[in-house]
Amino acid sequence: MLHIPFNRPVVIGKEFDYMRQAIVSEHISGDGPFTKKCQAWLEEALGVPKVLLTTSCTHALEMAALLLDIGPGDEVIVPSFTFVSTVNAFVLRGAKPVFIDIRADTLNMDESQLEDLISPKTKAIVPMHYAGVGCEMEAICRIASQHGVPVVEDNAHGLFGKYKGRYLGTFGSLATQSFHETKNFTCGEGGALLINDEQYIERAEIIREKGTNRAQFFRGQVDKYTWRDVGSSYLPSDILAAFLYAQLECRDRIQGTRQRIWDYSAEHLRDWAEANEVDMPFIPSHCEQAYHMFYLLLPSLEERTALIAHLKSQGIQSVFHYLPLHLAPMGRRWGYTEGEFPVTESVAERLVRLPLHNSLSANDLDQIVDAILGSGGILPT
Repeated sequence: MLHIPFNRPVVIGKEFDYMRQAIVSEHISGDGPFTKKCQAWLEEALGVPKVLLTTSCTHALEMAALLLDIGPGDEVIVPSFTFVSTVNAFVLRGAKPVFIDIRADTLNMDESQLEDLISPKTKAIVPMHYAGVGCEMEAICRIASQHGVPVVEDNAHGLFGKYKGRYLGTFGSLATQSFHETKNFTCGEGGALLINDEQYIERAEIIREKGTNRAQFFRGQVDKYTWRDVGSSYLPSDILAAFLYAQLECRDRIQGTRQRIWDYSAEHLRDWAEANEVDMPFIPSHCEQAYHMFYLLLPSLEERTALIAHLKSQGIQSVFHYLPLHLAPMGRRWGYTEGEFPVTESVAERLVRLPLHNSLSANDLDQIVDAILGSGGILPT
């Protein structure tokens, strides 16, 4: 029986108090007081012109695709090593995904391949900050600017991570956040659209409110609201926002705990990893990670499978991660085949993620490390 799960959401502050306040206030639908508090908090913390809370990171990405007028015949450059939502948001509008391989060190978009993939049909570049470690945004933004292509950062992993002293999610015209229960800060299901280019703010509000200027009506800017554009219902319940606001208030406590867990794992597994030719996360000196994930890159699929099985036998849940999107049934529809993105294909077979959540105790960490160190190597007997 598993007694150390891979993830466990935690109540760490005033979640229940704030949810109760939301219910008592009789405004539990979207854009209530706690939604506005979360948005203002994130705008101030990140220095972003506008933040709009959404029902998920997926929906924030869909809003980005609508804002950029993505349509049939357009192309969007995106890593194959990412969650399906990163691609689906643009495919839903009729765009073709143009996949790009990842770097072998950070597992982020390989910016050295980017320029060759840009064509007159390219309508967006979508870097994803894997494990909360920043992509090479200086090079990506420079290339994008030279070609007049907007950047949309998928920052689902990277809230409060930094690249060269600047917060992730503040480089692209648009960026998206996730507050899914597996993320550092959660409300179960939730997300946010970060708008760095102010030309998109007014239309984003309309798209988020089912294509109406309802937000302007509630601010008293118009005397009635009506259908103005395409859109959908992307507003989260204020009950969820209340839960999230309590978590954001505990930013330092949450991040401090995750950093201690990450550092403990790195320190105690470093020698074992080196002896067994296992790679651990690489954090460039110019990046400050978000402490979202701790992973190991095993030498082979067989050794990865064996380690997961061994940890399970010790009551510890460890998991692999993304399957290459270009090799999925949908990816193959665009003619992608095996061998086109060798780093992605290799990493996908070898990566294993260890538990990292605020419920982990010192004893839990000892058990995880001892189970790995005591396995007799990578392939337990």
